[in-house]
Amino acid sequence: MVSRVIPVEAFDLVVLGGPADLARRKILPGLYRRFLSGQMTGDSRIIGAARGELTDAAFREMVAEAIAEFVPEKHRDPSAIAGFLEHLSYVAIDAKGEGGWSALKAKIRPGMVHAFYFSVAPSLFGDIALRLKTHGIADDQARIVVEKPFGRDLASARALNATLAQHFSESQIYRIDHYLGKETVQNLMAVRFANILFEPLWKSEYIDHVQITVAETVSVEGRGAYYDKSGAMRDMVQNHLMQLLCLIAMEPPYHFDPDAVRDEKLKVIRALDPVEPQDIVRGQYMAGGGQGSYPEHAENPASRTESYIALKAHISNWRWKGTPFYLRTGKRLRARASEIAITFREPPHSIFDDASGWRENVLVIRLQPDEGMNLMVMIKEPGPGGMRLTQVPLDMTFADALGPEAEEVPDAYERLIMDVIRGNQTLFMRGDEVEAAWAWADPIIAGWEARGDRPQGYDPGSSGPEDALMLMHRDGRRWRDIR
Repeated sequence: MVSRVIPVEAFDLVVLGGPADLARRKILPGLYRRFLSGQMTGDSRIIGAARGELTDAAFREMVAEAIAEFVPEKHRDPSAIAGFLEHLSYVAIDAKGEGGWSALKAKIRPGMVHAFYFSVAPSLFGDIALRLKTHGIADDQARIVVEKPFGRDLASARALNATLAQHFSESQIYRIDHYLGKETVQNLMAVRFANILFEPLWKSEYIDHVQITVAETVSVEGRGAYYDKSGAMRDMVQNHLMQLLCLIAMEPPYHFDPDAVRDEKLKVIRALDPVEPQDIVRGQYMAGGGQGSYPEHAENPASRTESYIALKAHISNWRWKGTPFYLRTGKRLRARASEIAITFREPPHSIFDDASGWRENVLVIRLQPDEGMNLMVMIKEPGPGGMRLTQVPLDMTFADALGPEAEEVPDAYERLIMDVIRGNQTLFMRGDEVEAAWAWADPIIAGWEARGDRPQGYDPGSSGPEDALMLMHRDGRRWRDIR
């Protein structure tokens, strides 16, 4: 199989907050990989812009160091790095003042695709948007990319949307959620809508339940003060897990078109039922393994912020009525794993006895690590002794199925930035979608705050609080093991 890399139009990309952590870890190394693949054309330019005073040479040196740290050695070609750095320059700007904006304008070339990546705190979005427009730097065709957190509740999300709408149209705003750039997430749409095999079964009549898991082994140490203001619900469920739920549950769009896809996702969010208190479990990791507890890392002994959450959601529409969606995410768990597991119902009549060993069919979509999919099916266990059944996977691990090319799958940020340059908003959230997600999440958060609920402690390296197991057990189900 030959991978096709299609070059994008020449562009001027301004990375606002260029020396910041996200730009160093993801954005700039990702752009280097796109340059290395031949997708970034020779006329394209990348301009770092931030408050600090840096020369072009100093900025390029910083980017070279980031490439050395965050790009695998086999991709660190000295001549390619040197060629990439020639496309970089830097301008010092004052986001809240007038300094540097004229110099930035002078670097923006007419006739190019213009994109502005807001790799800055949301509190600066309005100031930067205003200055990009008042200084004539961004025209009506320019694109802006904004990172999460996009608000911390419905009111703040609406305020941010309104602020950006003063200067840019919705078609110019790209709200980035890197989960949507993952190869497996996009393959979920391909599996559903490009194959007749699954879509007829993709409804409550045949699907018993769905589990969405995003488990992390890391703690919040080093960013505990930030995390303590958000928690797992705001940091993960309202955006990442919500997007995964939407892609599983949405109706087939009339076309693979940005607004057609996002219209269907929005319908899912609006169909979500309120979540009852008994269907929510929150936890905080305790000390262990030579590391401190969550309250210690948050520097807040009285913290009631969750580092773990599990909940059961229901979608009130014809396709999904009666099929629960179980969502869980947390820090300092047993393993790093992100997956979606669709468990199918029992056959309406079994010809095998109870001792045969029958188990449900499960379609598992792995986002990380080892991106891929497998379908758990029943076969006869080899050997004599009667009809004994065993469960085996029909496995499609990308690395095995696609060979060396699977290792060259672009990082989510690489893919999404190239989509910005192409002007394709399919994998980006729309303003009404963000607001609808907060409208669902806000009452859940307000409920536990009003009740004064405290998160339960759980052991580091475990699968989470004991009550999360009971959330499934009382429904006669169980969580998949995190490995």
